[in-house]
This record gives sequence, C-alpha cells and structure tokens, in this order.
Amino acid sequence: MVIERTEDEVIIRLPAYVNTDELQQLINLLSYKEATAKSEATQEEVDELAKEVKKGWWVKNYTMVLKTRDLKKVLIHRI
Repeated sequence: MVIERTEDEVIIRLPAYVNTDELQQLINLLSYKEATAKSEATQEEVDELAKEVKKGWWVKNYTMVLKTRDLKKVLIHRI
C-alpha cells in the first residue's frame, strides 16, 4: 500500500488482490466523513432529520410495501 499526499488530495494505492467489497465499505465511510467534515449540525438535529426522512419514505411507499407483501403471500400459497 502506498499513501501519497499532494497539494489537493491524498492518493492511496492498493494491490489488485484487495477485497473490493471491504474496500467499498471503507470508501463509503470515507465519503461520509468527507460529506460531514464541515457540518455544524448536532447529533440531535441529524437524528431528527433522519426521522423525518424515514417517515416521509413510509408515507410515500406504504401502499407499495403492502402490495409487495400481499403478492409474496399469494406466491407462497401457490407453491
């Protein structure tokens, strides 16, 4: 592994045999860290926003979830 710092970025070079699934998890974490690095939001504000987003998703998708669940029941009974 080679880590190089330039004026604008940090470059990490890894051998090709590195597990890409685990690498993707690391990249997701680093993307999160980059996106939130300058945030001044408190954890309470983040939690409230997450709650609102989840509630909005359920309001929008509730019918679809029920239809999918009912369809699965129908398909299971046919087997």
